Amino acid sequence: MSNYLPKIDTHSVITRSASADVAGGQLVAVSGSKTVAPSAADSAAVLGVALSDAKTGQAVSVSLGGVQRPVADGDIAAGVKVFSAAAGKVSATGTNNPIGIALETAASGAQVEVQMAR
Repeated sequence: MSNYLPKIDTHSVITRSASADVAGGQLVAVSGSKTVAPSAADSAAVLGVALSDAKTGQAVSVSLGGVQRPVADGDIAAGVKVFSAAAGKVSATGTNNPIGIALETAASGAQVEVQMAR
């Protein structure tokens, strides 16, 4: 995705070092001390959404809240709790760590508006 802008920007951004390649628009999770990587399924460590692409070791800015547009992993219905999925995507399936609420219905592979839970 290269550069990415949230649907509604809350102006809460933090910069971290990428511990793995990151693409703009991916959910990222804390992967170590001041580092992030694309999220895994139902991660408890989701920090936010990457604002640009970054290779391992490069700095990446992370949007911490607001309304985001990550890519859906599976179909998602409006109004359901969403969870992190593998490869920095978002899913309607998870059990312990919801990251927000879907604001629209989306098919698998499409961007979906999500109100982040922070």
